[in-house]
Amino acid sequence: MPDIITLKALCEELKIDPREAREKLRAAVSDPKANPELAKTRKPRAPWQWVKGSKAESEARRILST
Repeated sequence: MPDIITLKALCEELKIDPREAREKLRAAVSDPKANPELAKTRKPRAPWQWVKGSKAESEARRILST
């Protein structure tokens, strides 16, 4: 089973507020041309989580670190 990283763990690591992180991620998912992997992996009403080392995780990290 692949390792999963959750939004909570990512927020703790980057020291950001989870509410602001979700707002940033929602805005990023609404633009699939700029963030194709993130938009592809997002499922409505599902928790924000990614497989460690995936392209979607690296897109999420890039968005949250800006």
